[in-house]
Amino acid sequence: MQRTCLAFLENWLVSTTRKPLVIRGARQVGKTWLVRHLAHVQKRKLIEINFERSPQFTSLFLSNDPGQILLNLSATFNEQIDPKESLLFLDEIQATPDLLAKLRWFAEDLPELPVIAAGSLLEFVLEKHSFSMPVGRIHYMHLEPFSFEEFLLASHKQLLFDYLNVYQWQAEIPQAIHEQLLSLFKEYLIVGGMPAAVASWINKRSLQEVNQIHHDLMATYRDDMAKYSGRLATERLEEVIMAVPKLLGEKFVYTKVNPSIQTLAIKQALDLLCKARICHRVMGCTANGVPLAAEILDKYLKVIFLDVGLCSAALGLSLDQLYLVEELTVINKGGIAEQVVGQILRTLVPPYIEPALYYWHREEKSSSAEIDYVLQHRNAVIPLEVKAGSTGSLKSLHLFMRLKGLPLAVRVNSDIPSRTEVGVKDHQGNDIRYTLLSLPFYLLGQLHRLLEEPHK
Repeated sequence: MQRTCLAFLENWLVSTTRKPLVIRGARQVGKTWLVRHLAHVQKRKLIEINFERSPQFTSLFLSNDPGQILLNLSATFNEQIDPKESLLFLDEIQATPDLLAKLRWFAEDLPELPVIAAGSLLEFVLEKHSFSMPVGRIHYMHLEPFSFEEFLLASHKQLLFDYLNVYQWQAEIPQAIHEQLLSLFKEYLIVGGMPAAVASWINKRSLQEVNQIHHDLMATYRDDMAKYSGRLATERLEEVIMAVPKLLGEKFVYTKVNPSIQTLAIKQALDLLCKARICHRVMGCTANGVPLAAEILDKYLKVIFLDVGLCSAALGLSLDQLYLVEELTVINKGGIAEQVVGQILRTLVPPYIEPALYYWHREEKSSSAEIDYVLQHRNAVIPLEVKAGSTGSLKSLHLFMRLKGLPLAVRVNSDIPSRTEVGVKDHQGNDIRYTLLSLPFYLLGQLHRLLEEPHK
């Protein structure tokens, strides 16, 4: 299976300014496989240590001298290690967090040896570390589940992948290709982007086995959380995990999770799940300008899950049901559509940037309104609605565009791509004019490229 971030890793490997790399991401998103694959394609000897499985190897790293550490590794594995021909991989490094501080010595004293560290629960370590982090001496890479385009590659649909990557607005997508891509996207909604589920689906085409993998993954996450919950009851974590798929697309209200439990306990459970990257916050913001994070509205919060396949499993959705649905925004009252859009948006930023999601909400007695997502494209704010129907049904978007005076908006649905010059009047007679770009779900991965083209 191909991952598009492999190119980022290959560039890192040959960079003259290379520093040790820390891969951050939820458990089972493919961190270990990716490093092994990198070593294979680059013909590097992989020195892999998993500190959860082999905690005794921590003693090999007691020295602050990378040369001595290399000697220890050579003696342990009974083979000479050439730094220029090897790749050192420190997996599950959260089990021995003090080793993170030692990465600086590799950057300074043994730069010819590429070093990658990875861990599924690094956020807990990085938040509470009692050691000096090697600031400026390491790189970070953020790994998400498979995007839809990576799902296409895994499904041996290279030509469809290429088709999406060269699509331009003036081109008309034939109905046969549109229907094929939409059908594959429906598969993606059920299978999701977790590597184990994708591999199983491609090899066996068994939805029952995919469903079992999803439930096994959820059990793994629950076991992980039990280690880090502290005084927080694991029941609270379970309640939030079960609540998020049901509350997709809605403002996340803590009392909806369990009205009989104090809000603080639910909030703490959500914090833990977000640190483990099992859940992701979609933060409310004013969307007055960039960066979007400069004006967060703390009382407005939505939450999506790590992966749409896990959500579909939790909601009991089946592929047969989806095949009968023409417009995906009607499923689960639009919640699954918002989930998958948010999940794909997280894959559109470069791997060295930590993904963040935002939305806009205005709550007034007679004029409440909401935009599903707002994102930054270059120096512009772009509103994005996940919605079907005519432009007349986009009342919140019209209001937003009038208030912000923006020229460009995006709508995502199941229709073929279109570009519309919107001209409407609000109830006060104000003219609202802007360009609306409508994209099918399967083209969302090309969003930033296609946002450039209308201006060419």
